[in-house]
Amino acid sequence: MAPPRRGQRAATGLAVLLLLYAISACSLLPAARAQATAFTSTRNGSEFSTFSFPSFGNSLRQLPGNLTVLGNATVNANALQITPDTRNDPEKFLINQTGRVMYPRAYVLWAANASNTSADGRRLASFSTVFKVNLFRATPSVKGEGFAFLIASDGAAPPPPGSHGGYLGLTNASTDGSAANGFAAVELDTVKQPYDPDDNHVGLDVNGVRSKVVASLTPFGIDLATNNTKDDGSHMVWIDYNGTARHVWVYMAKNGSRPDTPVLDAPLDLSRVLLGKTAYFGFSASTGVLYQLNCLHSWDLTVELLPDGSNKQPLSGWKLGLAIGVPCAFALALGLFAGLYIKKRGRRIGDDSSSMVRSTINFASIPGVPKEFDYKELRKGTGNFDEKMKLGQGGYGVVYRATVFGEHGRSMEVAVKQFSGANTKGQEDFLAELSIINLLRHRNLVKLLGWCHQDGVLLLVYDFMPNGSLDRLLFGGGPEAPVLTWGHRYNIVAGVASALNYLHHEYDQRVIHRDIKPSNIMLDAAFNARLGDFGLARALETDKTSYTDKLGVPGTLGYIAPECFHTGRATRESDVFGFGAVILEIVSGRRISCSNAAGCSQLLEAVWQLHGAGEGRILEAVDRRLAPGEFDEGDAERLLLLGLACSHPNPGERPRARAIVQILARSAPPPDVPASKPAFMWPALPVVLRLVRRVDDAELPADQGARRGGQGHAHGVS
Repeated sequence: MAPPRRGQRAATGLAVLLLLYAISACSLLPAARAQATAFTSTRNGSEFSTFSFPSFGNSLRQLPGNLTVLGNATVNANALQITPDTRNDPEKFLINQTGRVMYPRAYVLWAANASNTSADGRRLASFSTVFKVNLFRATPSVKGEGFAFLIASDGAAPPPPGSHGGYLGLTNASTDGSAANGFAAVELDTVKQPYDPDDNHVGLDVNGVRSKVVASLTPFGIDLATNNTKDDGSHMVWIDYNGTARHVWVYMAKNGSRPDTPVLDAPLDLSRVLLGKTAYFGFSASTGVLYQLNCLHSWDLTVELLPDGSNKQPLSGWKLGLAIGVPCAFALALGLFAGLYIKKRGRRIGDDSSSMVRSTINFASIPGVPKEFDYKELRKGTGNFDEKMKLGQGGYGVVYRATVFGEHGRSMEVAVKQFSGANTKGQEDFLAELSIINLLRHRNLVKLLGWCHQDGVLLLVYDFMPNGSLDRLLFGGGPEAPVLTWGHRYNIVAGVASALNYLHHEYDQRVIHRDIKPSNIMLDAAFNARLGDFGLARALETDKTSYTDKLGVPGTLGYIAPECFHTGRATRESDVFGFGAVILEIVSGRRISCSNAAGCSQLLEAVWQLHGAGEGRILEAVDRRLAPGEFDEGDAERLLLLGLACSHPNPGERPRARAIVQILARSAPPPDVPASKPAFMWPALPVVLRLVRRVDDAELPADQGARRGGQGHAHGVS
C-alpha cells in the first residue's frame, strides 16, 4: 500500500484566538512564554489536532501542561535533552542514564465502531509527526546507546529501573517483551546488540527492544551519531501512521526535504498494543557504558481525533511556580476547556450568541489581540475575491483590496491577505505572520488590523496602502508612469532602515525578517515605507543569533546573502544584505538581477565597478529618469556606498542596523567601501584588525565585533 499523503492542517479560528489569549495573558510574565502552537483542523470529514514546537525555550521548564519531563531528561540550550547534555565528569553524569519527555495530552487512538468496515469493528486514528533529532558523540571514538519516538499507554511513567544501555529507557531485562508494557516505539539505535543488524539502524519496537521490523540506515547514506567533525549529527525524521491500513512509515534525511523512499515501513495495529484506547506521544533515550548526547530541536505532531474524542486534561510536567502567576495558568486552562467543548463545524467563534468564550472573555479588552473579521463581510468587501480587486500575489497566496466597516460604522479600505488554502505551508505562514506581527508596533511596519478563518480559508487584514508596493512604483510602470522623486526614495530607505533597527535591536525579541525586497515594502498615502509580509519572519530567543529553516534557504534570489547557502541560517547580517540590494534598486531604478529579461543587469557588480572606476563615477548608477538637479549628489553617493557596504560578501563587514540609521540621518559619514568587490569566501575570513567606526561597536576591533557573542553549543545550536 502506498504511503499516505503528508498531513494538511488548517488552523481554526477558535484555536488561534485561544492561542492569542494565552500568549497575551502570559506575556506579562516573560519567564513563562510558551513555545508550543496548537490548533485543530478538519479535512475529509475528520477532525485533527496539531501541536508544534519549533524550538524548546528554557521557559518550558516553568510551564505546566506543556511537557512532562522524566528521568534524567532536561530542557536546556533551546532543545530537549533526553539524556544529560554535558561533557563534564562522564562517569557521574553520562554513563547509564535514561530520560523521557512526553506530551501530556492523552489521545484516543482507537475506538469501537460497529459501522466500521474493519473485521474487528475497530477504528484507529491516523497521525503524522516530524522532528529534528541530534545524536552527538560526546567522545569522538564512541557512540551510544540510542533514541526512540514513543507511543505509550502511560504518559507519566518514568523510565523503568535498569532501562539504561540497550533498553533505551523503554523497558528492562525483566519486563522486555511483556504485553503489560503497552508501548510502541521507533528506535534510532547506535549500538549493536546481539539481536541488532549493526550500530546504525532504525527499528519498530513493540513492548520490547527486540525490533519487530528493523532496517540498516547505511544503504540510505545516513550515519547516526557520526564522527565526521563537519557534521553536527542532526537528522529530520518523519513518521506517518495510517489507522485504516494499520501501517507505519518512517522517513529520514539530513535536510528539511522529505525523501520519497521510507527507511522503514511495517504493519502496526496499535489497538492490539496499547493497554487502553488512549495513548501519549513523546521520546525516550538512554546511555550505557558508552554514551552520546541525545537531543531534540523541534517537534510537530498531527493526530486524528476520533468521534468519542480525547477529553483528558494534560498532565503537568512541572508544578506551577508561584512566580509565574495565576493569569497564565487560567488562560491555558480556559483555552483547553473551551477547545474541548465548543463545536467547530465550520462556524466562527461568536456565531452562537451563547458561546461560552464570548460570554466569559472580552477579547477586545486583551492587549495585543487583533479583531476577528466576519468572513461574509470580507467576501463582500472583495467582491467575492474578484480578480479586479487583486493587489498582488506571491508564494503565500493573494492580497485583495476590500471595503469594510470600521469604527463608528464608517467604511474603510483594507488589504486582505488570503493564504494558499489549508495546506501545511499556508497554515504555517499564517500562524508565523499572525504571531509575530501582531506584537510589533512601529510606524514603518504594516499594521495588522485583524484576522479571519472559516472552512479552511486563512485571512489576515491589514491597513490599505494607497501607493501600493515599492516594487510596482519602481519597476511596474510604463514609459508614461510617474517617476518616484528623490525625496521619496531617500525617505523610503530611511523608513525601512528604521523598521529593521526596531526588529533587530529595539523589540524585546530579536526578529529576523528573511525576505526584505521591494514587493514587501508598502507605501502609504505620504509615500512612507511600511515593511510587511512576515510569513518568513522568525523571532529569536535572546541567546540565539540565527534561525535555521527545516526546508532549506527561504527568500528570493538576489536578496539572499551568499553565506546562507552554506549555513542555511538566517541572521541579522543576512537581513542587512537584502536591505543593501533594496537600496541599490531604489537609487538606480533597476532590479538587482534577473535572468534573460530585457533591461535587466547585474546591478551589484555594476555599482562596484563604477565605484572603483574613479571619482564621481558611482553617480552614474543613479536612475537615469532623474535629471541632474533632481537629486542630491552627496546623498546619492551616501546611499550607493551604504548599499555596497550592506552587500559586502563577508557578513562581518556589513554595518549593523543601528549604524545604518545614523548614516541615513547624516550624523555619521558614509561607510568605507573597498574599490573593488571582495571575493566571497566561506568560512568568512576575519576582518582585518583595525579600529572601525561603528555606532554600536565603538572602539572595538572589527574582528571582535563580527564574532562577538560566544561559541556555539555542542549540538550546533546557535
